[in-house]
Amino acid sequence: MARIEAEDCSAFSDQEAAEETLLTIVVPCHNEQDTINPFLDECSRVAEQLDAFLGIKVHYIFVDDGSSDATLAVLRHVCAERSDAAFISFSRNFGKEAALYAGLVQAYASEADLIAVMDADLQDPPALLLKMCGLVQDGTCERAAAYRVSRDGEPPIRSWFARRFYALMNKVTDLNLRDGARDFSVMTRRFVGAVLSCGEYNRFTKGLFGWVGYSTEWISYHNVERVAGETNWSFFSLLRYALDGIVAYSTKPLEVLSLLGGAISLLALVGLIFIVVRALLFGDPVAGWPSLMTVIVLIGGLLTLGLGVIGYYLSKLYLEVKKRPLYLEKERGGWLES
Repeated sequence: MARIEAEDCSAFSDQEAAEETLLTIVVPCHNEQDTINPFLDECSRVAEQLDAFLGIKVHYIFVDDGSSDATLAVLRHVCAERSDAAFISFSRNFGKEAALYAGLVQAYASEADLIAVMDADLQDPPALLLKMCGLVQDGTCERAAAYRVSRDGEPPIRSWFARRFYALMNKVTDLNLRDGARDFSVMTRRFVGAVLSCGEYNRFTKGLFGWVGYSTEWISYHNVERVAGETNWSFFSLLRYALDGIVAYSTKPLEVLSLLGGAISLLALVGLIFIVVRALLFGDPVAGWPSLMTVIVLIGGLLTLGLGVIGYYLSKLYLEVKKRPLYLEKERGGWLES
């Protein structure tokens, strides 16, 4: 279990809820057949403390994002045995962002008082829910969020790129993303309603959580290894996720291309004047084709890069204007059926 750098949960034992509060936890799942039961076992222990200390009842919404293993079968069994669990299953894999959106929509429609987002692999320590729910319930903030202060057990190259991503995002956007931030959050209905009001197809939930504003309290913890299974995030999928985040919240790459194009045009004009003046004064010596080819390749490469960046923005715009649904639901079960 992670070392939790927060006040002891006993600090909330004196609080008495005026009325029962419902916390709905949204859990995106993709090939998580081995983690669902350990996740529920751990969360159930914390749920007992939430009920005793804060008067909070816990419900779960699992979103099966087109898993290719037995995740859906496990969810069917779990939701048949437990009255506090429900699931939605997609027709195929639409991605974690779609799963988060679907879960938040259903949690908001269920009129939960508090809504949380957690991963099923127990890298989001359930014990933090006590602190997080207490902060949101007493009005300290609209969202309590967790972030990792260490990346122990993670490949060094992946950790390095992750830190560079957060630094870059904070430079090129107006967002203030915390290094090591997770999706793991407890939010008020107003906060979730604001997030859901953002209707874009290309969603970057970490950015949306920051963009909507509202007060956020951060809780730190040390990295926790997955309880079972393997991560679904490869280096290239994380790289694409990072590019999507930059494109979704910044036009800085286009601005940089404009400035670069202007600078190169200015240099080309200066070079043209120099060549003309030199030819008029001294004649035209034998031109060197290597330098000419170097310039052509340089300009061609910059143009190709520029077209690639512009094309990436256009591809996102293309997906937006088609107005396709973020996901297609295949099946649902548990208390969502009623």
